[in-house]
Amino acid sequence: MAKKQFKTESKKLLDMMINSIYTHKEIFLRELISNASDAIDKRYFRSLTEPEAGLDRAAYEIRIEADKEARTLTIRDNGCGMTSDELDKNLGTIARSGSFEFKNENGGENKEQVDVIGQFGVGFYSAFMVSDDITVETKAVGEPTGHIWHSTGIEGYTIEEAPKDEVGTVITLRIKEDAEGEAYGEFLDEWKLRELVKKYSDYIRYPIRMTVTKSRKKEGSPDDKPEYEDYTEDETLNSMVPLWKRGKDEVTDEEYATFYREKFFDYEAPLKVIRQKTEGVSNFEALLFIPSHAPFDYYSREFEKGLQLYSSGVLIMDKCKDLLPDYFSFVRGLVDSADLSLNISREMLQHDRQLKAIAKAIEKKIASELTKLMENERDKYETFFRAFGRQLKYGLYSDFGMHKDVLQDLLLFPSSFEDKTVSLKEYVSRMKEDQKKIYFAAGDTVEQVKLLPQTEAVLARGYEVLYLTEDVDEFALQMLRTYSEKEFANVSQDDLDLATEEEKESLKKENEENAGLLSFLKDSIGDKVKTVRFTNTLKNHPACLSSEGALSIGMEKTLKKMPGAEEGIKAELVLEISLDHPVAAKLKALYESDRDKLAKYGRILYGQARLISGLTPENPSELADLVCELMTE
Repeated sequence: MAKKQFKTESKKLLDMMINSIYTHKEIFLRELISNASDAIDKRYFRSLTEPEAGLDRAAYEIRIEADKEARTLTIRDNGCGMTSDELDKNLGTIARSGSFEFKNENGGENKEQVDVIGQFGVGFYSAFMVSDDITVETKAVGEPTGHIWHSTGIEGYTIEEAPKDEVGTVITLRIKEDAEGEAYGEFLDEWKLRELVKKYSDYIRYPIRMTVTKSRKKEGSPDDKPEYEDYTEDETLNSMVPLWKRGKDEVTDEEYATFYREKFFDYEAPLKVIRQKTEGVSNFEALLFIPSHAPFDYYSREFEKGLQLYSSGVLIMDKCKDLLPDYFSFVRGLVDSADLSLNISREMLQHDRQLKAIAKAIEKKIASELTKLMENERDKYETFFRAFGRQLKYGLYSDFGMHKDVLQDLLLFPSSFEDKTVSLKEYVSRMKEDQKKIYFAAGDTVEQVKLLPQTEAVLARGYEVLYLTEDVDEFALQMLRTYSEKEFANVSQDDLDLATEEEKESLKKENEENAGLLSFLKDSIGDKVKTVRFTNTLKNHPACLSSEGALSIGMEKTLKKMPGAEEGIKAELVLEISLDHPVAAKLKALYESDRDKLAKYGRILYGQARLISGLTPENPSELADLVCELMTE
């Protein structure tokens, strides 16, 4: 019997298929089971017009048999089988797919509705990753006899006639001997085969059966000293019906919760379940979950985002990163699409046009469902936002605000309005007629922000203030720039424009008349501040620090915390002294009578203003000494 060479591809190509296409060797079982499922599909499809060609629906199955002594693994199916010519064409030609050909020939105008898994024809050869000898025994529907295809790899293959009673295909792999770092023998273990079927092929629509060994108590064995015996039992390894293929009304909340906990290893039920089915340019179904809490490693480099990706119920990838934008990386779940081929590499998948279309639709769906959650179940949304709001803000800040249209209405901030968290939309809806800006104050805690002199000044005018307490907050709003055509204004910066024209004129006059005093105070403090001036907006506080330019006090604090922060990062500080406070009159008097004491007062006011702003005094010892010195005078 002459050995045939693989027809259209070289030995080098086959070697590449075996060693490069698939990242994990365990994929081979997924490929062979998928091929078996396709063979059953073809026989069932044919039986619709030729009843004598088929079986009763319940009789179709895929069987797995492992023989450790012989080191063989066998996958059986009672599908359509193959003729000698089909063996030669489908298994003798690398990258030729009988499934793809069947779909084109039998689907007609509705060929996209003919659901077969393998369409590229390279999956079968993945079996050579774990075996050095493959035998395929097969008999096609309507054929009087069967045939055997045999190959040991790149050297070629043989085909010969052989007796076979039943229609179908039996693939027998001789598993390679274990080598350093490669435990091929595990693919003969019951637990490993069960694990791989559950992981990759759990939703194949035909039963995948295997005879397994179990243990039970011997009949008549005493309870105090029980004896056990092994026995074998036929077991179906797959569940067959995906949860996401069942109607929404057929699945309970508890079933969703159980599925989520088991699939994604969470101890709590999901906060929200999202179902999506899209037909048209991209055909897919998605089952997504919003967790109720962040994983322990969520904000670390170790966390991996991604959705599970299935093709017709067969797992292609455990974490497909391209399906989720970073700002929605907290979403867990899966996508199932028949438009994506099972037999393609991860690298090719990343550039798949259909995958990008699916990712865009999923992004839109997540944003829509989060908006509904905010509007209809506010308590749940606030729970979600406490866990993942920071990620949304990072998403707004990244890529120069490119995603602001998706994210800006999902943000929440603590607010002076009834001490609640509010959205930007809610803030704008309550703005006063004369209000031109959206005011915010930044600090480490809400309590600290409330005590800022500038916060009190804005609140006194009757305006609502957003309290920003996370490092990313100011950066996110700076990237957003405006919301509903309203600019954002930091209460600790000098451009609030709160005063009336009369107040502005009066303040200008005071600063001009006391220019010498203010210049002296500036010199006594040094280059720590850009300037010193009077203000008429503070109420009960003697002084405060504000900033000029793009870099605020809060942003300076954040940037200095970062690894490798530059020394030159510094906000341009302004010391503002309240004209309404008795300290202003005291400073004016000292300028005429005791400038040494005035200098000390200036440094004390600067240190106090730093403390109020949440900044550490640059010289705590000097500040303490100055206060004690004044106390003992």
